[in-house]
Amino acid sequence: MSRSRFTITLVALAAMLLLLAAACMLFGSVHIEAGVVWNILTGHSSGNRAWDIIVLQTRLPMVLTATLAGAALSVSGLLLQTTFNNPLAGPSILGVSTGAGLGVAVVMLALGGTVGSTVVLHSTGSYLATLIGALVGAGVVLLILMLMAQVVHSSTMLLIVGILVSYLTSSIVSLLNSIASEEGVHSYVTWGFGTFSGVSTGQLPLFSVALLVPLCLAVFMIKPLNALLLGQRYAENLGVNTRTTRNVLLLLTGLLTAVVTAYCGPIAFIGLVVPHIARLSLGTSNHARLFPATLLAGACVALACALASVVSPYGIIPINAITPIIGVPIIVYIILNRRRINYFN
Repeated sequence: MSRSRFTITLVALAAMLLLLAAACMLFGSVHIEAGVVWNILTGHSSGNRAWDIIVLQTRLPMVLTATLAGAALSVSGLLLQTTFNNPLAGPSILGVSTGAGLGVAVVMLALGGTVGSTVVLHSTGSYLATLIGALVGAGVVLLILMLMAQVVHSSTMLLIVGILVSYLTSSIVSLLNSIASEEGVHSYVTWGFGTFSGVSTGQLPLFSVALLVPLCLAVFMIKPLNALLLGQRYAENLGVNTRTTRNVLLLLTGLLTAVVTAYCGPIAFIGLVVPHIARLSLGTSNHARLFPATLLAGACVALACALASVVSPYGIIPINAITPIIGVPIIVYIILNRRRINYFN
């Protein structure tokens, strides 16, 4: 791939990211002039308290949340697809998302809906409990996968184990739904729709740090990921400990997925689809170039979904009602053209 194509792609993605972020700040259920929005962002009061709150406490956190969540999920998908050498691998396919969802279900449903109530759900303590639940749930699934990785040496078989774990956790969540209170079930179902508007300005620092740290650590995995493209034996001949690398990648994926799931709900398709968009745009699987493109593309897709969710005249649309519209056609294209597309070279 030529360097110019890589540069043009990154510049185009960065420009698209800025345009989408600006659109999310400008458009919504309440019309606010662009000049007013700019004045508010630069620290000048608009004279309208409601507008100040909308811009600084609703739209700005939503933009930052969507950007970070989209980048995190997309990088998670990239890591998993390379680890398992499978273009259809994603954060949810290994059961990590459903494991995180199980942890959230225990917090919301097993406590009779107390923690999951509308008022308490927006408190800092409740979000912390939800985050801990998601991390524990994802951690349990990751522990199972790591233990199985000591016995199952095939990445394909480990992928099947992840699918089975996903079915098992989904079954437990269904059982919890059947015995929970009506309030708890309603809160959990609402959370399951997915949203980028659930992170407040007070929760944003923790959310940002919890995603930026594993994203930065993932940068150091670029060389091992490129080695895995050559196959397990070639990677080991190059000095890469494939088992340790796989465990580290699973851990990073688990952290990224659990944090996004806890705060935004189980967002579907972004982690599965965006790495393909980046590969098709760049025409390469070199992670030194694919990583930043995937990160930017993921942020763009998430912002596009966030924008689509708030501009509807019928009210706010759940994110998970929008992502399949983008994801399904791309996945169908990948399946139909898999033999002609060489992703891992």
